[in-house]
Amino acid sequence: MYCDGINNDCPFGPTGPTGPEGPTGPTGPTGPTGSDGATGSTGPTGPTGPTGSDGATGSTGPTGPTGPTGSDGATGSTGPTGPTGPTGSDGVTGPTGPTGATGPTGPAGVAGATGATGPTGPAGVDGATGVTGPTGPAGVTGATGATGPTGPMGAAGATGATGPTGPAGVTGATGPTGPAGVAGATGATGPTGPAGVAGATGATGPTGPTGVAGATGATGLTGPTGATGATGATGPASLLGGSAANTSGATIVITLLNPTANIPFPNAQNLPAGITVNNPTATIFTIATTGRYLITYSVYPTLSLLTTFQLFLNATAVAGSQVNAAIGIGLVYNQIVLNITAGDTIRVTASATLAATVGLAAGTTAATVSFVQLS
Repeated sequence: MYCDGINNDCPFGPTGPTGPEGPTGPTGPTGPTGSDGATGSTGPTGPTGPTGSDGATGSTGPTGPTGPTGSDGATGSTGPTGPTGPTGSDGVTGPTGPTGATGPTGPAGVAGATGATGPTGPAGVDGATGVTGPTGPAGVTGATGATGPTGPMGAAGATGATGPTGPAGVTGATGPTGPAGVAGATGATGPTGPAGVAGATGATGPTGPTGVAGATGATGLTGPTGATGATGATGPASLLGGSAANTSGATIVITLLNPTANIPFPNAQNLPAGITVNNPTATIFTIATTGRYLITYSVYPTLSLLTTFQLFLNATAVAGSQVNAAIGIGLVYNQIVLNITAGDTIRVTASATLAATVGLAAGTTAATVSFVQLS
């Protein structure tokens, strides 16, 4: 709801006159100087002064305005440079150019402490606001009445045109002295005065830190060689590791009569002497060293039916190595630790309940198998 204080539609009285201004608080410290604004454009050049009378040839006078360019004469040899003439007096200052754009405002300085609030005058009696008559001539300013309580802020009216600047008021009393500025640089040291009478010897100070260690003395003679120690226990035998892959491709056919087929690994064979493979078929790996092995296989198949991939140790399927893959599966992966006895065989197989095919693409790594002896 808009409240104009005239139609008795406000829950409060009209705004009382503003109380007298409290004393000025102490001046806060000066904030850092803001960055310089952009330089304004140069004003127009003032008119050229009249040419002075010719003086004796010597130092060069100020340059007159340039005349029209004549035709080029033959270039003479360069004469020696004459001394620079004294600077002429400044010409009349041209009119001031337009003011340049205001530079960005520097960061605000630290706000000074707020001065103490003056006491609020007693509230005046609120009279009913009459219709505003035309403004009469200004009478003599009467004594300021007691300040009424400040009413709530009404809606801001449109800003009137700025009136002319009034005459400067009387300078107020000087505020308290601001904080001391930064100490100036220390002046040069004065000459040393005459030495005073020697004072009594002070108490002995604490012992200083230990000095740097002296150079190491010459090495003493080598003592006799001690008796040979007992031979240490034999270290563990070196462990085996190897791998093979299929990059040449293959089509593995699974039938009702042969529901389990082996995956071939004829390429990229990197096998130690303790692990052999039945090349050229490259489907059965024989391990010659007893131990615990980490065996990992991966296949990137193209399937025609639900297919099961699994490791076989000799003729037995290895529990925990089975992966069932549906059509559209792009990767089959398994990793397991097995106890191997010397002479055991390992193979990776694919099986299905109906006739199916497993395609391995050529020109890429379509299947891998690796062996790492752990102990």
